This record gives sequence, C-alpha cells and structure tokens, in this order.
Amino acid sequence: MNVRYLNCGDTAFSVEFGTTIAPEINARVMGLHARIAAERAAGRLAGVVETIPSMRALMVCYDPLAATRAELQPAIEALVSGGLDAAAASRTMAIPCCYDDPAFAPDLGDVAQRTGLTTEDVIARHLASDFHVYVLGFMPGLAYIVGLAKDLELPRRSQPRVHVPRSSVGIAMNMTTIYPFDSPGGWNLLGRTPLRMFDQRREQPVLLAPGDVVRFRRVSRAEYDAITAQVDAGTLDWATLEVRP
Repeated sequence: MNVRYLNCGDTAFSVEFGTTIAPEINARVMGLHARIAAERAAGRLAGVVETIPSMRALMVCYDPLAATRAELQPAIEALVSGGLDAAAASRTMAIPCCYDDPAFAPDLGDVAQRTGLTTEDVIARHLASDFHVYVLGFMPGLAYIVGLAKDLELPRRSQPRVHVPRSSVGIAMNMTTIYPFDSPGGWNLLGRTPLRMFDQRREQPVLLAPGDVVRFRRVSRAEYDAITAQVDAGTLDWATLEVRP
C-alpha cells in the first residue's frame, strides 16, 4: 500500500494511506497516531505539536522554529515501515441508547420499511454492529462511527430536518453518529442517548475519540431518564462507560 506525504501549508504535512474509506486504512492512520504519541512521550520527534487523524490520513503539525518537514518525514517513514498497530490505543465505550420512545426514534419505522426488516430487527442490528470511531468533525464532539450492519445501510434523508435534538442517534451509509448539539441534520434517527457527546464541565469535554470502539446498550425510557438526571446533575461516573477487558 503506497503512502503519500503531502504539504499542508508551512507548519504541517499529511501522511495519506489510501484514497478510500476502509477499516484497514483507518487502522494504519490510528496506528501512526499512537506511535507518534509514544515517540513524543519518550522525548523524541522534537518539534511535533500534534497529530490529527482523519478517515484515511494523519496530519502532522509541527513548530517550524523547532523542526522542518525534511527533518521529520524520514523519522515518520521509519515508524510506518516498522509496522503500525492501533489496538493498544483504543478504548471500548458502551453508549446507552433508548429506542422505545417514538419522539426519540422518528425514522425507526421508515428504516424498517425500507430495509424489509421489523423495527426490532433494526434495533438488534444496530446494537450488534461493529462500530469504530474514524474521525471527529462537522461540530465539536460529533463522531463519524463506521461499521453499521450492511443491511441497515441507507442514504441520508432526502429532506434534512431543521432541528435534530442533542444526543439523537442516527444512521446513514455505513455509519452511525450521535448529535452533540441541537442542530439541523439529515441522518435517519433511531434513538437517543442520555449522554452528552460534548460537555464543557468535564475535564475532557469530548466523550469519544478516533480509534474508540463503540457498543450501543439498549435502555428503557425509565433508565434513560435516570441517567439523564445524573448527567444533568454532574454526578455520572463517566469512567463506567469504558468497557474493561
């Protein structure tokens, strides 16, 4: 697989692993992201400010007063040649989702009809999907989470909604996402989580990160309300969302 190094102005360059969105390409992006973080923690790669992963490339940002692309690229090429493994950097996050309230899942019946499934089948396939966060974008905290069950793959709605409530869970193409704020949107809405994807009261405001594995956990409306109360009060133990081996 060819790797391309592309200039991004005078303080960054991109390491591009492919031209398509695919699990093996994103795994290499996240692998390099983790390797560079480890190198920086060990005091190497002086001048690197941060790395920003996307679906198929990693942007390397650097301080031009401390390093140049000509100095950094050979070191990064050596990391790529040495093999990349993102597994050590990934977390598995369990996200509660309520599918049972029609106000939370206005497109559930339509998705079932268009896919030839029952609503319970749609929910079961969403819960069983092998989801990975590829990238954050569009607005703070919005994760593009790839790995939707193939028989649920549908395009975005032909008529986007002017208002989608915060924490709505939607699907489109081979992805799912969770809206971090009230906003317009065109994804097919299947449910809602009581969690906030962006909460400035937390030390790390953004809940999900590229490389995370995501598992949805079905909750009743009563459970949804109970978790919402904890989130609103600031008493939810966010660490309990991470699934430990």
